[in-house]
Amino acid sequence: MSTPHDLATILIVDDAELLRRMVVRQLMEHGYTCLQAESGQAALEVMAVQAIDLIVTDLMMPGMTGLELLVAAHRVQPDIAVILLTGVDHAETAITALTQGAYGYVMKPFQPNELLINVVNALRRRELEMQHAVYERQLETDVYARTQEITLRLVSAAEYRDEDTGAHIRRIAEYAVCLAHAMGWSPVKIEQLRLAAPMHDIGKIGIADSILLKPGKLATDEITQMQQHTVIGASILAESVVPLIHMAGEIALSHHERWDGSGYPHGVSGAAIPESARIVALADVYDALHTDRVYRPAFPEQEALTIMTTSQGQFDPRLFACMIDHLDEFRHIRQAFADVG
Repeated sequence: MSTPHDLATILIVDDAELLRRMVVRQLMEHGYTCLQAESGQAALEVMAVQAIDLIVTDLMMPGMTGLELLVAAHRVQPDIAVILLTGVDHAETAITALTQGAYGYVMKPFQPNELLINVVNALRRRELEMQHAVYERQLETDVYARTQEITLRLVSAAEYRDEDTGAHIRRIAEYAVCLAHAMGWSPVKIEQLRLAAPMHDIGKIGIADSILLKPGKLATDEITQMQQHTVIGASILAESVVPLIHMAGEIALSHHERWDGSGYPHGVSGAAIPESARIVALADVYDALHTDRVYRPAFPEQEALTIMTTSQGQFDPRLFACMIDHLDEFRHIRQAFADVG
């Protein structure tokens, strides 16, 4: 197994050439590859063309200081290790350096072994942090994959008992993603929404077939029971610490709430309704109006939009305007994921 210095490249930064040469000589004797720069700006120019594992830099230099180089270097290469050299014993500066990410703070004049120990420790710490980061990314990938599998199983279970098709579920997800992207959501949250949106009706698992599959109009008590699918869905997804499942839970509970407060189950209004649920509510109504039902055929697009326009009180006005601005994308989604058969 290789030691940290076998492949490590160290950049020595100091305006004093004599000191740079001394440090380079000492570190090269222990097997490190060393480069030199006489200023912070020169160091950044080296980093632009050469991968660096560790920077050993003077604190006080003309132009860019060592602390400024520390910050700038982390912008270029976030996982780089930095050790600061200084001739001034100033506790506040040392604390600032360590707080900003320095791996070491060495006082001049220093003994050869003192610098070497700091270099070895900095490279070992960097290696461990990089390994930990890889582990965290792999763990996130594994958790995401397992969550996705659970999500698909839950959605499949709901589809098995409902008239909604897999194409409908996919369209809802794509409409929701389109709106979230246009509203400036982060890529991470958009991907969570892509998987959470299809679970909006998961609570229908708990609704009796006699109601869920009834071809005609529901009686008043049956409507009340049907509306409980929001609460049932939220209870199925409740108390999860996984952000995706948490989002799915709030969508399941609130996707029938209306902007004007006339929705169910709690009559919540306006911004008190989670934006994820407002997005799915709009996507769900749009898709329902454009889809054949046993009791009616799909509405032509202009008629469907007229119905939605006259019912705008139930939608977030910003989202409705956003949908109108992206109708071409919605049409493309309808065509790409049309029901078959």
